[in-house]
Parts: sequence; C-alpha cells; structure tokens
Amino acid sequence: MGRLHSHRHGKSHSIRPATLRAPSWITQTPSDIEALVVKYSKDGLTPSQIGNKLRDQHSIPLVKPIIKKTIDEILKENELQSEMPEDLENIVKKAVGLQKHLKANKGDRRNVRSLELIEAKVHRLSVYYKKIKRIPQNWKYKSVVAQLE
Repeated sequence: MGRLHSHRHGKSHSIRPATLRAPSWITQTPSDIEALVVKYSKDGLTPSQIGNKLRDQHSIPLVKPIIKKTIDEILKENELQSEMPEDLENIVKKAVGLQKHLKANKGDRRNVRSLELIEAKVHRLSVYYKKIKRIPQNWKYKSVVAQLE
C-alpha cells in the first residue's frame, strides 16, 4: 500500500500474525489478559504501548483473538479510554512540534509544506472521528500556518 503524501510504497513495518486464532502456547486466561490491559492503562500506557508490552513481555501476539475484544473496547468498558484517540493525538503532537521548529527556523520552507500535509491528516482524521462520535462535534484544530507566512 502506498503512503498518503509520498511516492514510496513503504515496505518496512512489523508483520501481524497470519492466523486470527488464539495461539496454543498462551497460558494466561482471557480474564488475566484483561486485567493486565487495565493495569497497564492505569499505569499511563497508551493502547499501542499496552499491545507492545503484552507482545514483548507476555508473549501475547494479539489480544482480539483470545479475548474477542480489542484493547480499545476493554478500556472503554472499564472507562479508561482517553478523550482523544491515540492516532489523532500523536499527529497533533507532531504538528505542534513542527510549529515550534518553524518558529525558530523561519527559512525552513520544506517543513512548511510538511506542516501543511500533517495538518491535512489532522483534519481528515477529525472528520472521521466526528462522524463516528468519538470526539465532540465542535472540536477544532487551531492552525498557525497563517502566522508563519
């Protein structure tokens, strides 16, 4: 699959398990895994960090085939879900960091374009999350591109 704002195809990434069945080597019960997810969330980890920790430290490749629920669904049931989705929050942080960089480096024209592309992703994701009612309808990303030019 091609990347959104580049001409490359992007083959470098981790590979998910081929089968969507629970592996035979897992010794934990679904309730134990669910308790681990809740514990790690209370420790302040994001859903993707929880998944990585379960994979690396507990040999659980995917939570969904075992529990029949995703990590986000478990967090929602236990009322531990963050107010902003993790992917949207990460892109907004990236945009804010790039805005700080551009304030310090006014001649960096290439990254002005990068900021525009990142903000386009923010707006596209926010439209989706508003449609599925994951974020409030009045949520708006405040842009400072106009201040840079």
